[in-house]
Amino acid sequence: MCYVYILECSDKTLYTGWTVDINNRLKLHNEGKASKYTRARLPVKLVYLEKYNDKIKAQKREWQIKQLTRKKKLQLIKGDPRISDTKA
Repeated sequence: MCYVYILECSDKTLYTGWTVDINNRLKLHNEGKASKYTRARLPVKLVYLEKYNDKIKAQKREWQIKQLTRKKKLQLIKGDPRISDTKA
């Protein structure tokens, strides 16, 4: 199982990533060991999660989400079906 996730950082910015172990990845982010970006913006909290059976689909979806504006990412987090319909 692969996961695409969005974190909200302490400065209210959003970080998007993918992983095969969401619990461990979130722990690593909050320990400052997963990303230079989040390391400077601790703590982070998980605000959005999608599950995939395929690594390639998860990576494609991560890329798609990273192309979204902040406004559209917030709509996705809130469950706006017009945004979530763009799944890989």
